[in-house]
Amino acid sequence: MIHEQDLQEKYEAIFPRLNERQRRLIAAADALGLGRGGVSQVARASQLSRTTIHRGIAELDTSAQGDTRLRQTGGGRKRVVAHNPALLTALEALGEPVTRGDPLSPLRWTCQSTRQLAAALEQQGYTSSPPTVATLLYDLGYSLQANAKTREGASHPDRDRQFRYLNAYVKRYLNSQRPVISVDTKKKELMGSYKNAGQTWRPKGDPEPVNMHDVPEKELGKAVPYGVDDIGHNVGWVNVGCDHDTASFAIESLRRWWAQMGQPLYPRVRTLLICADSGGSNGYRVRLWKRELQRLADTIGLDITVCHLPPGTSKWNKIEHRVFAHISMNWRAQPLTSHEVIVELIGATTTQSGLRVEAQLDTNVYPTQMHVSDEEMAALHITPHAFHGEWNYTVKRVRR
Repeated sequence: MIHEQDLQEKYEAIFPRLNERQRRLIAAADALGLGRGGVSQVARASQLSRTTIHRGIAELDTSAQGDTRLRQTGGGRKRVVAHNPALLTALEALGEPVTRGDPLSPLRWTCQSTRQLAAALEQQGYTSSPPTVATLLYDLGYSLQANAKTREGASHPDRDRQFRYLNAYVKRYLNSQRPVISVDTKKKELMGSYKNAGQTWRPKGDPEPVNMHDVPEKELGKAVPYGVDDIGHNVGWVNVGCDHDTASFAIESLRRWWAQMGQPLYPRVRTLLICADSGGSNGYRVRLWKRELQRLADTIGLDITVCHLPPGTSKWNKIEHRVFAHISMNWRAQPLTSHEVIVELIGATTTQSGLRVEAQLDTNVYPTQMHVSDEEMAALHITPHAFHGEWNYTVKRVRR
């Protein structure tokens, strides 16, 4: 069976050496060979339209007399973005507040239909259509996604309003060159010679040997990667813990990020915006998170604003598809035999868009069941925002 990725690599290699008729005939022959669904698969891999492929199929029919005229290079109707380059930026801005990212893939998808997006572009003065929007979405890295393993639970009635509120805050900070970070804990990883999903290039017939069964080895322990994604600078930071994923661990990860990466990039700022999930070690209901956040604000001398994603939308967190997805791809088929191996693999993660990731090992112990009293909570300098103050709040630093 031919995979779509193999087809794409094939077309990228040979299409530059062929004229347009030869390209469509080869694509048509591949589509016929694939059978049902072949035209769609070849269209995605070759970036040729379905109409062009069907035309090639007709030309392969001996009873059809195909048009043998060849169009000159650069001929034909120009793409709509060639006449209006700002259209692509406008479309991405429309999708951005409600864009989701699959944590295991660099692809993205949006809740809005192509018809809705085309109508919104028309309101902004752009000439567009649903098919054109679909083509541009593919150019931006979006894809059609099935509903398997994407159920996010009950939707909060103010979910979309919270995303718009969070998006407005992010834009405001980025426009003023203030730091905006997305934070989360990546899936815990067992240490040992276990099979890791994916494939990697090795000599033929010489796969990496791993254990037959994933029986945890207590002496090796586990890895708890807590990530920080600096959205403005496209750099990531991962603190690889060896103990529990607690709020104290999350705050220590933020402290290390600020000392190693944040402060050198933002030497004069006085505020920081954190985008976090609504649950986990940095959840909005976690008292220890807020108490430790106050201590962090006092220590680093910043007012810290936190905007939580609404409940049930953890996969929408930007760090999932901007950092964690690329880390998972970088260590695919690599047994995670030690914490040092994980730190090294994370630090080697890069992308064509310029992403750079740094990692550090954290050997501290973080006890669970830490209690924060009502008196301690009352002493915190936390100002809830007018809109959903439980999700959006600012921690004011206390000058010593």
